[in-house]
Amino acid sequence: MSYSFSIPSTIITGSGASEKVGEQAKRLDATNALLVTDPGIAKIGYAEQIAKYLHNVGIATSIFSYVTPDPTLQNVTDGLKQYHADNCDVIVSLGGGSAIDCGKGIAVKLTNDTEFADYMGVDKIPNPGAPLIAIPTTGGTGSEVTKVTVITDTERNVKMMLSSSCLLASVALVDPLLSITTSPNLTAAVGVDALTHAIEAYISKRAQPITDALALKAIRLISGSLRQAWADGDNISARTDMMIGASIAGMAFSNSSVALVHGMSRPIGAYFHIHHGLSNAVLLLDVMEFSVVGAPQRFADIAQAMGEPIDGLSPMKQADAAISAVERLVIDIQMPRLGEIGIDKGKFEQVIEQMAADAIASGSPANNPRQASQEEIVSLYRKCFSQRIT
Repeated sequence: MSYSFSIPSTIITGSGASEKVGEQAKRLDATNALLVTDPGIAKIGYAEQIAKYLHNVGIATSIFSYVTPDPTLQNVTDGLKQYHADNCDVIVSLGGGSAIDCGKGIAVKLTNDTEFADYMGVDKIPNPGAPLIAIPTTGGTGSEVTKVTVITDTERNVKMMLSSSCLLASVALVDPLLSITTSPNLTAAVGVDALTHAIEAYISKRAQPITDALALKAIRLISGSLRQAWADGDNISARTDMMIGASIAGMAFSNSSVALVHGMSRPIGAYFHIHHGLSNAVLLLDVMEFSVVGAPQRFADIAQAMGEPIDGLSPMKQADAAISAVERLVIDIQMPRLGEIGIDKGKFEQVIEQMAADAIASGSPANNPRQASQEEIVSLYRKCFSQRIT
């Protein structure tokens, strides 16, 4: 059996990596950059800082700071208009997964003519996108190194997942210094999101030797640093491990695919406008409990990577140790339940059957080690919504 593995051609990591944006843009023959970000990142001054680095090497910058959580088709359309109006020739995406995903959407629409809906799924984009430099500001999505983007069609209430090497950034700059302003709540949500990426990459039916090694490394880094990053945002060592862990997890899942958690999370984002990281994070524990019987050895490996003492335990007890480790982690960082994040229960029940159908239609649940029927997904949604008894 053969495997393919794709990541950006240039990845620079470590404190101060974002300062390399000017020289990397020059290397891409850029003269005028569209800086894609969100209002929060623009407000704290990171966008101006990146624009300064670009200006220092003679590259003009037009800032597009209107990306919403879970970027929409309208965000992409508006960004395209500004790109053309200001004669840009490179995109720099700065922020969390939403800003980077929006940048990917703009980049690929510049070189491909048909509608986004035509690109949904795997390897349906014919042409590589325009040059893109991705700079994350959270230790979460790993979008800077993935060949995946998710764009929301607000008219159809559909989060469109696109996966293609044509979506890869030209350069990823992973700078932990940009993550120190992330709030504890967001640190928790995106951190568990990154852990979800690593876990699902490892248990996916499409896992491969390279992604296995990356996924386990990411699990070690994230589980060993998330509590500290959440408790003390200025802990640079923990922030560095989280940023690197999230990027490594991104490399893993981008090449082995995600599974049931992601399939279930996208409809939550589409119907209730809950950002992607949080919707993954509130599902992880209960979906792990559902899935464990399908791959007990894989779950045992996860427990070991999280530092659990599993020697002498039966195979299923070893696997269950991974669930216990994740449960303690989410309790320690005060992760809420699905029913505690502002979702109206009445509306939730009205759309729950359709959400389950949408989850299956996304394709991700097919990669899960235990297959879930639509009825089982409905039951899982309800279980996740309820108050967990500890």
